[in-house]
Amino acid sequence: MTPTLAEPPLALARAQWEALEHAHAARADALTERWRTSRAAGQKHPIEDFLFTYYSYKPGQLRRWHPGAGVELMDAAAEPRANWRFAAPGRAPGSITLDEPALRGARGPEFAAIRAILHGTASRPASFGCFGLHEWAMIYRQEEHRHAVPLRLGQRGTDAVVEASEIRCTHFDAYRFFTPEAAPRNLVRPTRETQAAMEQPGCLHAGMDLYKWATKLGPLIPGALLLDAFELARDIRWMDMRASPYDVRAWGAAAVAIETPEGKAEYARAQRGFTERGQALRARLIAALDALDERGRGLVGGERPVGAPAAAGADRTPVPA
Repeated sequence: MTPTLAEPPLALARAQWEALEHAHAARADALTERWRTSRAAGQKHPIEDFLFTYYSYKPGQLRRWHPGAGVELMDAAAEPRANWRFAAPGRAPGSITLDEPALRGARGPEFAAIRAILHGTASRPASFGCFGLHEWAMIYRQEEHRHAVPLRLGQRGTDAVVEASEIRCTHFDAYRFFTPEAAPRNLVRPTRETQAAMEQPGCLHAGMDLYKWATKLGPLIPGALLLDAFELARDIRWMDMRASPYDVRAWGAAAVAIETPEGKAEYARAQRGFTERGQALRARLIAALDALDERGRGLVGGERPVGAPAAAGADRTPVPA
């Protein structure tokens, strides 16, 4: 039976953290295999490419494992990771840990802005009536499209779906790509300034953005949380394109015909599942930010003996046998 670390100790022995590091890299490689295979063959992938073009983070960043805040890596002072930014000597000889004061000093305002978006989104009821029409609004009455992929219904059929639908996109980074003719059809006018006040957890793009926020939080969060966020973003992206006006069957993606009652129902069911997963990830990201802030104000923390339970958010990835 494979042993696991339900609550990792504050101090991870070298064998423990190396096992976590290797398992993390293997999982990251498995999650990016389809993208890497297409890229090696010189082929574009209209579904998977988005995660590395719109989100300008490289697969190598996914492979870089962090234990999260409050964890000390034993016998790591001579390793390359000891020279990574925000790495600092731990309490034990030869150990390293996260330099939380330096991280707060360098990223405090950015982290506060991220927390405001995460908390605002998490606190609102989810809406399930958008049916992925943002992708349709991005090519409404537009002969040139973002993807060199045929349209399922053609341009006229696509335009007709937009004209027959109620568009209610709350996500600024989707809305800003609407065509000039489609933008006035949206029921709301999201802006960058109102993002924290308008994001809602049913939005597929808000769910994908959890990968962005997890990446920006860097060494504060454990590697397992980063990969969980990426996996959700990848799953959402596939649904996003299946429900889009593009015909992506050539990439193994069956259409979700949101122009039909059956397609709308299928989309809403998937949306509810993504919302549940996204809310759980939001809670974990918020907890990591809150704990960093509380430790900075001296509200939590203090000395713990080696082997004591780790701070909230530490990596709970199973340790291979």
